Amino acid sequence: MNTIRTENQNGIVIVTFDEPNSPVNTMGEVWQSDMDALAEQLAAAKADIRGIVLASAKSTFFAGADLKGVMRMDAHEAPRRFFTEIERIKRNFRTIETLGKPIVTCLNGAALGGGWEVALLGHYRIALADPKIRLGLPEVGIGLLPGGGGITKMTRVLGLVAAQPYLLESKLFDPAEAHRLGLVHELVDTADQLVSRAITWIESVQGQPEAAQHPWERKDYRMPGGTPSNPKIAAMLPVVPAVLKQKTKGLYPAPQATLAAMVEGAAVDFDTAMRIESRYLASLLTSPVTKNMINTFFFNLNAIKSGQARPKNVPKYKPQKVGILGAGMMGAGIAWAQASRGIATVLKDVSAEKAELGKAYSQRLADKRVDKGRMSDEARQRLLAQITPTGQAADLQGCDLIVEAVFEQRELKAAVTQEAEPMLADGGFFASNTSTLPISGLANASKHPEKFIGIHFFSPVDKMQLVEIIRGEKTDDETVARAYDYVLALGKLPIVVNDSRGFYTSRTFGTYVMEGAAMLGEGIPAAVIENVAVQAGMPVGPLAVLDETALSLSVHVLDQTRSDFAAEGKPYQATAGELLVERMVKELKRPGRAGGGGFYDYPPGGKKHLWPELKNLFEKSCATWDAQEVKDRLLYRQSVETARCLAEGVLTSVHEANVGSIFGIGFPGWTGGAMQFIYGQGIEGFEQRCAELEASHGSGFALSDEVKAAIRRFEPKW
Repeated sequence: MNTIRTENQNGIVIVTFDEPNSPVNTMGEVWQSDMDALAEQLAAAKADIRGIVLASAKSTFFAGADLKGVMRMDAHEAPRRFFTEIERIKRNFRTIETLGKPIVTCLNGAALGGGWEVALLGHYRIALADPKIRLGLPEVGIGLLPGGGGITKMTRVLGLVAAQPYLLESKLFDPAEAHRLGLVHELVDTADQLVSRAITWIESVQGQPEAAQHPWERKDYRMPGGTPSNPKIAAMLPVVPAVLKQKTKGLYPAPQATLAAMVEGAAVDFDTAMRIESRYLASLLTSPVTKNMINTFFFNLNAIKSGQARPKNVPKYKPQKVGILGAGMMGAGIAWAQASRGIATVLKDVSAEKAELGKAYSQRLADKRVDKGRMSDEARQRLLAQITPTGQAADLQGCDLIVEAVFEQRELKAAVTQEAEPMLADGGFFASNTSTLPISGLANASKHPEKFIGIHFFSPVDKMQLVEIIRGEKTDDETVARAYDYVLALGKLPIVVNDSRGFYTSRTFGTYVMEGAAMLGEGIPAAVIENVAVQAGMPVGPLAVLDETALSLSVHVLDQTRSDFAAEGKPYQATAGELLVERMVKELKRPGRAGGGGFYDYPPGGKKHLWPELKNLFEKSCATWDAQEVKDRLLYRQSVETARCLAEGVLTSVHEANVGSIFGIGFPGWTGGAMQFIYGQGIEGFEQRCAELEASHGSGFALSDEVKAAIRRFEPKW
């Protein structure tokens, strides 16, 4: 066998997974063949075996399926082929776990997806007590379901109700939680104790047949909480699909298929339940959503986390002391993100009082966590002690990094840059949190433009994972690499883009909200625009987003853009959406939520609702609209702009385009992101639909020859 080693120690067979030339163990074709051989070998030697230990030679236990193989499968062939493959794996699992010999799984590291299903082979599971280890079944989060026995076994161990977070929501867990749930039976302090403890347990249960059985194989087994025929479960079941559909908007097939496999499997015998699970998994492979999600939530995300965009040959970096200029909502959020990761933070504003208000934001967040039992009082005190509020620039002395997070005004940003930059430690660098202003222009205020970079956080910082790193014209590789490492140190996702007005995320997101505003100006009812956006998978409608981010800010950006173009001797042609937003602010005095109201009214103590005057001001009885057309305008417009960013070199990879669109601007996850949406539609089909939309709704949907070429050049090859 190539990926599996066996060693017989006095009748106890140590099975070690060790895929050659790979940092992890996976369920590749060679491994599947090796499992055939292992099952046959163990069955043939059954009489001489007293127990089996499953272990790993890697730093993790098992990583799961070979998803590249899934991506290469033909859509018509995939369901039949995949059903055959998964049934083959399960057949080997059942052969091994029903030999009547006690099996122990030794979890020295992560076991995710198929890896956790391998772990569930063991009748007894021992894990290293390391809180960093992650266990569980993340398949639903990438458009699949746990088809290697995960649904059937987790449901039988935990019950239909208790298993739902771990199956429907892909909730992961550490060894301590697994121990509390009964999914792990024993914890050890060091990895070298695992196999010896496994052997000791096997020795202790010789002559006890029940030790070589899973709970559901015993005569006294009862499913925790009851089967679907139990009156309490039966009363609950009709509600669950409705709640699930409310969450998924019916756009994600994997959660519904998982729920069906759970319920149907709980009503039948174990072997039938396993086949049901396999059939639902195979059926998912006919859905383009599955491949879209695997592409982005597995491959693209791993590309980001592995640092593909990080300049090479730069030593790893973590700043020890970081200054933040501006203690408003954004600066306060960045302070929280740093302090919660143990980074000493100097939070500066125009006065100590304003800086204290910024620190109070972290106090409120920490207090909520303490109240909910998610943080100890000691941890809260340690976190808050990391933040030093100040009104004095001198307190920034010695910072490794200073992040400017003041108002979007070029002159103000230049002033605070020139005041704070001299305080940097030797070799330190400076970052602007601007969301729209070109970094190369802002770097003109710096004496060291090669050490000046954009680090664009998203609001609210404590919840938003993405951070956009913007390389200016003179920014050097070391600064990009350090910014990348800084973002990773905060536990967030960095994407690296090149400089332009609005960069990638703000520029593309602007097309979404302004297309929505343009449709309102055409007479399409606001409620239609908002509801269709959510039905398409966007988290919030475009008009609601404009209200939250402030219409007045959009107008300020428009004014700044006009001014910048005028300085360059060029006219700026505002879009229909921008002109409508400008009218809302300047003529109708509706600046957004913070200013008392915008497209929505916000009654005190009541629920927000669309401003009634929108009907009189904008809606037209003669306006014709189609829900699919509205949906296409919102999604296609963003994808077109993303493709333009690739063609212009603002973006340099598809994985940053997809991850940035989903985690930064809320592009629907079912699409796999703004570029995967194009590939999912088929390039020719996408181009044809864009041509139709351009003819009806203008040049925002136009695809130049350069953009068409970029779409083809960046198409993933599997």
